[in-house]
Amino acid sequence: GDVYKRQVVNQSMRRLKQQAIKRGWSPEHDMTEAAPEGYHVKGTSTLYRVSTDEDGEERKQEVLQWVKTNITQEERYQLLIEAAEDAFMDPQLRVEEIPPPETIATSDLLTVYPMGDPHIGMYAWAEEAGEDFDVKIAEHDLVTAMTRLVECAPASEKALIVNVGDFFHSDTMDNRTSRSGHALDVDTRWANVLYVGIRAMRSCIEAALRKHQQVHVINEIGNHDDHTAIMLTAALDMAYENNPRVTFDKSPSYFHYYRFGKVLIGVHHGDKAKPERLGGIMAADKAEEWGDTVRRYWYTGHIHTRNVFEVPGCEVESFRTLAAKDSWTASMGYRSGRDMYCIVHHKDYGEIERHRKDILMIR
Repeated sequence: GDVYKRQVVNQSMRRLKQQAIKRGWSPEHDMTEAAPEGYHVKGTSTLYRVSTDEDGEERKQEVLQWVKTNITQEERYQLLIEAAEDAFMDPQLRVEEIPPPETIATSDLLTVYPMGDPHIGMYAWAEEAGEDFDVKIAEHDLVTAMTRLVECAPASEKALIVNVGDFFHSDTMDNRTSRSGHALDVDTRWANVLYVGIRAMRSCIEAALRKHQQVHVINEIGNHDDHTAIMLTAALDMAYENNPRVTFDKSPSYFHYYRFGKVLIGVHHGDKAKPERLGGIMAADKAEEWGDTVRRYWYTGHIHTRNVFEVPGCEVESFRTLAAKDSWTASMGYRSGRDMYCIVHHKDYGEIERHRKDILMIR
């Protein structure tokens, strides 16, 4: 009613003033020069001209203002989270609770759906890269693969959706990677890419909800989507706020973990730690869980090539992508296959089966 509308307006005004102050614009505090988009003010210096009017009273007039700006990685994450909260402030944007499936589920099994580097938003021209690719194709391939894998998966009580990183192809509006500044081939406008990506992940989550009682989602941070990976989790967490059957790992860490009985799964994009170090990292990060489990796995991406090997104490696997080659990848001679899996774990024995959908089967 009217009370709720006033609360929304008041909250929006508070957020607006907070963001304005962070950017250096707050006239009541003599801060009148805004910082660039995405930065906050760490200090201001203002030069005034003082004069005396006809009545002998001093008047102060601003002549020039210097604004010192900075922003930390943590503050970037917080800005993204606040933006997502604002976007889903209206309860109508939240997904109503989805009833559980009627099938009898088994609690001894966990079904994992690893997504290898979806690169939503990447654009490729067949004449240059060998195959056309855009946001519509990316959404179709990912959702179709997920739907078909859910159909052949067992009715396990729990499911784990693992986006191993680089869900989005570009992290900024200028279509470059935020770390290295590499120029990227991006389809349509950046905002449209975000909407398509969120919609595609929602479709995958709801496909899993039709088969499994509980769905947990890990969106790993990749080298292409340092910030949009955080945005994706924040937006989906707000959208499914009324759905206790869906949970999200909201940590901004570059290493995530999920335990199921005597099974421990680690998730890392693969761009920061070399594969041979992952066993030691897991043992250090999760010492108690390491001691209590007998089957341990790392799921990674980044290299777009399937690679499975063992390090002391655990197995490390990298997954291929469904995405086509962009112009750079094609020119460098990379020719890996494209597919997606679902992997079934028993709580005591670890992986017991898996199902694969090749890109040709999806098309």
